[in-house]
Amino acid sequence: MSRYWSDIVHRLTPYVPGEQPALAHPVKLNTNENPYPPSPAVVSAIRSELGETAESLRRYPDPTARMLRETVAAHHGLKVDQVFAGNGSDEVLATVFQALLKHEQPILYPDVTYSFYPTYARLYDVAYRTIPLDDAFQIRIDDYAQPNGGILFPNPNAPTGHALPLSDIERLVASNPDSVVVIDEAYVDFGAQSAISLIGKYPNLLVVHTTSKSRSLAGMRVGFAFGDAALIDALNRVKDSFNSYPLDRLAQAAATAAYQDDAWFRECTGKVIASRERLTAQLTALGFEMVPSSANFVFARHGGYDAATLAAQLREKEIFVRHFKLPRIDQHLRISIGTDAECDTLLDALKDILGGYVG
Repeated sequence: MSRYWSDIVHRLTPYVPGEQPALAHPVKLNTNENPYPPSPAVVSAIRSELGETAESLRRYPDPTARMLRETVAAHHGLKVDQVFAGNGSDEVLATVFQALLKHEQPILYPDVTYSFYPTYARLYDVAYRTIPLDDAFQIRIDDYAQPNGGILFPNPNAPTGHALPLSDIERLVASNPDSVVVIDEAYVDFGAQSAISLIGKYPNLLVVHTTSKSRSLAGMRVGFAFGDAALIDALNRVKDSFNSYPLDRLAQAAATAAYQDDAWFRECTGKVIASRERLTAQLTALGFEMVPSSANFVFARHGGYDAATLAAQLREKEIFVRHFKLPRIDQHLRISIGTDAECDTLLDALKDILGGYVG
């Protein structure tokens, strides 16, 4: 604390990201990274951009990321002016809060959801109201039928992994024509239905994506927003009032190549989905209760063991999972899907910790 701080700093509770352990070979199942590397085309694209002397790095990148946006727009059947690119979906969401969600009425989002949302709301002085999930950790669309300055939630939700069908998303968007509805689809490629297909029908819909999960580019920080051109224009106005060059040359080249190799994308997401189903069955056999997941993680609790204690004991074995000390979910663990070998290491450790318990 310092007397030089701006007043708002005293009121902030910063987001706490998952631990990045400084170990040689941790079993890292705490930050929802993809267990598989990006497409070989990504590596080639980065090398090509660098060239022999990295000459291109002395020049600023394209501030509009035009080639990347054209590639992604074509992939999703959109026009380029319906695509916004930013430095990871977190920066995209920060821009959304400033450009589209600051109104007299509060925005609405679930009480159990991505914990960056309240951080952004406080940082940008956006009024908000949380809407409780039901007892099965599901979003009830009818609970959002109230005055609001915007609606925001992930689909699949995080950290629960539960997904809403597209019909429910459309009903929500259609019933809120005077508000922007933001669907954060960070995990959609692992089994949920994307709302991108609704963009041409609803000018109040904005869909946010990231390359960090299904395209294995968490280290490059590339995210997108898709929506009506007027919404994208608002995001660009805020971006260009803050940082005209959010995406560096290597990130643009890498993300473009990742979207061009659809076969690699489908192979990797398919392996993650198969591992998720396998891990779900095996955790259930160990006595865990699972929320049905359409993401690259599972959300689990064990009725006979404290979640924080389990997380700590796994950490001692250099296995990292995510535990949230938050109301309603403090007895759950969020476990990212690793390779089958990593999942087996986790299961062996849990069997040892739980004393061979079988449900």
